Amino acid sequence: MSSLSRELVFLILQFLDEEKFKETVHKLEQESGFFFNMKYFEDEVHNGNWDEVEKYLSGFTKVDDNRYSMKIFFEIRKQKYLEALDKHDRSKAVEILVKDLKVFATFNEELFKEITQLLTLENFRENEQLSKYGDTKSARAIMLVELKKLIEANPLFRDKLQFPNLKNSRLRTLINQSLNWQHQLCKNPRPNPDIKTLFVDHSCGQPNGARAPSPANNPLLGSLPKAGGFPPLGAHGPFQPTPAPVPAPLAGWMSNPSTVTHPAVSGGGAIGLGASSIPAALKHPRTPPTNPSVDYPPGDTDHVSKRTRPMGISDEVNLPVNVLPVTFPGHGHSQTFNAPDDLPKTVARTLNQGSSPMSMDFNPNQPTLLLVGTNVGEIALWEVGSRERLVLKNFRVWDLSACSMPLQAALAKDPAVSVNRVIWNHPDGSLFGVAYSRHIVQIYSYHGGDDVRQHLEIDAHVGGVNDLAFSHPNKQLCVITCGDDKTIKVWDASTGAKQYTFEGHEAPVYSVCPHYKENIQFIFSTAVDGKIKAWLYDNMGSRVDYEAPGRWCTTMAYSADGTRLFSCGTSKDGESYIVEWNESEGAVKRTYQGFRKRSLGVVQFDTTKNRYLAAGDDFSIKFWDMDNVQPLTSIDADGGLPASPRIRFNKDGSLLAVSANDNGIKILVNSDGMRLLRTFENLSYDASRASEAPKPTINPISAAAAAAAAAAAAAAATSAGITDRSASVVAIAAMNGDARSLGDVKPRITEESSDKSKIWKLTEISEPSQCRSLRLPENLRVTKISRLIFTNSGNAILALASNAIHLLWKWQRSDRNTIGKATASVPPQLWQPSSGILMTNDVADTNPEEAVPCFALSKNDSYVMSASGGKISLFNMMTFKTMATFMPPPPAATFLAFHPQDNNIIAIGMDDSTIQIYNVRVDEVKSKLKGHSKRITGLAFSHVLNVLVSSGADSQLCVWNTDGWEKQKARFLQVSAGRTPTAQSDTRVQFHQDQIHFLVVHETQLAIYETTKLECLKQWVPRESSAPITHATFSCDSQLVYASLLDATVCVFWAVNLRLCCRINPSAYLPASVSSNVHPLVIAAHPSEPNGFALGLSDGGVVVFEPLESENKWGIRPPVENGSASSVAATPSVGAPGPEKA
Repeated sequence: MSSLSRELVFLILQFLDEEKFKETVHKLEQESGFFFNMKYFEDEVHNGNWDEVEKYLSGFTKVDDNRYSMKIFFEIRKQKYLEALDKHDRSKAVEILVKDLKVFATFNEELFKEITQLLTLENFRENEQLSKYGDTKSARAIMLVELKKLIEANPLFRDKLQFPNLKNSRLRTLINQSLNWQHQLCKNPRPNPDIKTLFVDHSCGQPNGARAPSPANNPLLGSLPKAGGFPPLGAHGPFQPTPAPVPAPLAGWMSNPSTVTHPAVSGGGAIGLGASSIPAALKHPRTPPTNPSVDYPPGDTDHVSKRTRPMGISDEVNLPVNVLPVTFPGHGHSQTFNAPDDLPKTVARTLNQGSSPMSMDFNPNQPTLLLVGTNVGEIALWEVGSRERLVLKNFRVWDLSACSMPLQAALAKDPAVSVNRVIWNHPDGSLFGVAYSRHIVQIYSYHGGDDVRQHLEIDAHVGGVNDLAFSHPNKQLCVITCGDDKTIKVWDASTGAKQYTFEGHEAPVYSVCPHYKENIQFIFSTAVDGKIKAWLYDNMGSRVDYEAPGRWCTTMAYSADGTRLFSCGTSKDGESYIVEWNESEGAVKRTYQGFRKRSLGVVQFDTTKNRYLAAGDDFSIKFWDMDNVQPLTSIDADGGLPASPRIRFNKDGSLLAVSANDNGIKILVNSDGMRLLRTFENLSYDASRASEAPKPTINPISAAAAAAAAAAAAAAATSAGITDRSASVVAIAAMNGDARSLGDVKPRITEESSDKSKIWKLTEISEPSQCRSLRLPENLRVTKISRLIFTNSGNAILALASNAIHLLWKWQRSDRNTIGKATASVPPQLWQPSSGILMTNDVADTNPEEAVPCFALSKNDSYVMSASGGKISLFNMMTFKTMATFMPPPPAATFLAFHPQDNNIIAIGMDDSTIQIYNVRVDEVKSKLKGHSKRITGLAFSHVLNVLVSSGADSQLCVWNTDGWEKQKARFLQVSAGRTPTAQSDTRVQFHQDQIHFLVVHETQLAIYETTKLECLKQWVPRESSAPITHATFSCDSQLVYASLLDATVCVFWAVNLRLCCRINPSAYLPASVSSNVHPLVIAAHPSEPNGFALGLSDGGVVVFEPLESENKWGIRPPVENGSASSVAATPSVGAPGPEKA
């Protein structure tokens, strides 16, 4: 349904409510699913009208939509059941138990048995959990509090809990306006026209030569409130010609360029509730259209049933599945009301700039590199990780003779200059621009480290240059500036040549915001009179004339994915506003609450993660969820902030720079940011230990993080890189494509390994008694396990068998396993829903045993994407239902990986050697990457470097930039002489926890690569007489590498140097009765236990491993090499001295 048709439903709801059609109002709310009336819902719950409560809910959600919905329905049915028991109506209670509550037995049978046993009690309050149950009224009130929290947290109710803010009788007002316009169009308008019907357009009868007054208050329609009345006819002015339609993406914002000098209101067009490309209906109602009718679109053209929800994957919280007790263990809704953990709230650094910061920007590819401009014209470049100020430059004009006379005169009179804006160019961060308070813009090129060079100096505006941005119209890098001279200008970023000047603002231009939609490039601009205008890259004038809330200093910004537009502004009286705009209509969609009554200074804001907004206000930083107008939280960063601090996120939202008092800058971090800084500290520390090492230099490539640059530099040193001292955990991009965040892990060198007097010995495990292993129960016969993964929660294992069937083992909580984690000590249950269905992939016409299976698990464990040679299937992990199938072969999918920041973006490797970047929500391939010559066998994302690494059966590695999906580097594996890989040999890739190095797994070798240079830092090659490698993976903390071999041996390596520390022989876990041909095909690491892993076997079995409790580790760390701790980066590339062999 189009946006305007949706709004029409709201107008009808308002009309029905005003006319007291109460039942009809709620019926329409339910059938449309647009507005959930919490007041009505509360009344029905208080009254115990359970059938109506569930019927009303059914318009918005079903029981199995998600876990919030399941909990909502369970609470209601449980209350209904308890009330029947309280009335001693056993037959009614049994009926509710069988018809309503049995559906929940699928998810927790034990709990269902417990609630069934309440029937045997004389008073259910004898049950300890229900002992505090009061009377019916109080119980309903308590339940209602819980229900409201669940509804507010449920993503299906997002944007449906607040009715739009409408003036009274808005529908009547619109009808009267329409009649007024129709009357104006009468050839012979009569005074006091008699309007008897709305079914056809109004037309006056016999001419009488008189100009009619407005029929807006015609008695037929009833009196209108004064506020909703229609303005006098004279306010509309003459009719204007209807312009041609505007490109659709900007239709709501932009009218066509006017032939006269920028009028206050552009010409209108026809009103059409279903026509998204017509702007007139969206403009201020000052210019009547030439079309006399309101065109209601036919219902079957744009009305999609609300039940046809988009196929997008929700980011809902993965709640536990035990859904029956009065309070759910582990269940909470705090994410709705408390500050989420992924917001940067902890002060990790305090930098002393020396003058007051005015503008800051992090490099898009080096997430710890911060650019700062100050109130005295200084610019500085900080490496936040090491607290080092790399560059400090004072303002000076590079070529005074080339400057205009007004600038020369102004500087001679008063040389004081402030920086108004600093900004990097995106996406590669190789240039940055500085806008000064006097005429000048300077562009610098950045070459790594402290190497900053002058690139361009532009005498851009008369007066101050208030803002600066980079843009890429027609794939050409441009610089956009705006200034006190009321203009916006576009400059060639290579030559400094002026390309466009946009005139039309009547006040100094305060900010610019370039963007693009589809193939249309445009620029928003705001002026200090509160006007918002929009420009295409032409000389046709502005397409928009809107007023920003506050009508003074306003900045605009898009969410990171470019789909949502926000503005933040402060009025001259100190009233501050952050709003989200409805781009299709040019209207404010929502206004965020929580600002100080009178802000002291102009409030600055920023966005991050496509989810959060932040603003500096009231001596603090305030955060909002983009979908909730109420603030999430406010933090003061340990105090010492100015009234309206300047703020800036880095690209992935893990760091937040905040200006502080006394010329300071505070760096706030979330857990990922803390690990990023620690990674840098560790790399820097180890690099400093190499006294003869050359000074690290940063060689920036697109998507190279600062930590990556430090690591790459350290690789040139003799003993730098990833050391055994400490491991910082950022996230593991697992071999199947999902990303996991982990706690900080700092393993220590054991006493045994550090004591050089002791002789190190490889640990050999040959007996079952030497380790803990558990073969998981089987009741489905499968031939072999092709893919294997632990769920991110760590309480289950998912396998994909070669016959296209998925197997899911779940560990339950018990006395022996209190947290329900996957372990070799307690057997799990091979789980199936009560429906008995299996998650089975489409196999098309292929033999699934010959297909290349693949799957990827979403971060919240709610969905699995999977393929076995046929279509890709999307399964609900809770119900096993197939939610969708797509992409029928050929080509067939051979590897799947979820984008780490967006569950709806999937990288799909194909058997035709291409990689398709697919958006699930819109069912569209966004990009097709070509670089391999054989099928894709591995994909891994780095959210720190913003790259995708791919591997193929061609033994080639490729690195792709995830911003534009360009290929950055490619390299073939080096295969030792005498080791000829088979034609079907797979190459797998997996990122280290630092997201900078990655593991390469091939049947002939294991290798560690550094991503930015795509260099092999360490390699392990089996001896020629040894069996080939079948699979390998990092442990969850990236300290170990687990590898399985074709002879059923499992090898455990220290990742830091790929030294073998433990070997598990087949006799330790395979009974003698098992065929000697049985071997592991795939290996998976436990997501939270570094010493836990599992094998998927060629006979269909799955075995979970852990070391003995007395040992709690796999072997002893190998001794140091050459007198110093060996490290990944310290090792020469493979071409140097020979690789390790075993």
